[in-house]
Amino acid sequence: MKLMIAAVGHRMPGWVDQAFADYAKRMPREMPLELLAVKVEPRTSGKPVAALMAAEAGRLRAALPSRCKRVVLDERGGEVTTRTLADRLETWAGEGDDVAFLIGGPDGLDPALKDEATEALRLSGLTLPHGLVRVMLAEALYRAASLLKGHPYHRE
Repeated sequence: MKLMIAAVGHRMPGWVDQAFADYAKRMPREMPLELLAVKVEPRTSGKPVAALMAAEAGRLRAALPSRCKRVVLDERGGEVTTRTLADRLETWAGEGDDVAFLIGGPDGLDPALKDEATEALRLSGLTLPHGLVRVMLAEALYRAASLLKGHPYHRE
């Protein structure tokens, strides 16, 4: 099973790229983690926000494989612990599909894209910069995969 983080925005600070790459290289061979970054629709175009989000959603759809589970990162999504994320990874791996975690642009994700998702997850109740979300999600996936490999987690 391949894991993907599909995110709107491709120019991140160096520390974001470095931290993401570090967690991605730590992932187990059977759960590689890949970043798919797509271009932000220019906010200076004068288009309505809905049109901007729809354009970004089209880019995200085009970047994803045709057959994969789509998990949106959304403030209204379900909260997970490391253990429950590990359990989901195990279930998804058993089902055989790749999994893409979708991170929206400055205005979030297009509602139609959210409706197409398998599920929605919430990383935090805080407003977080998108680059930090990439790193936090990569770390969370690494830690959940580590649990599945039998590595102890500090809270258990």
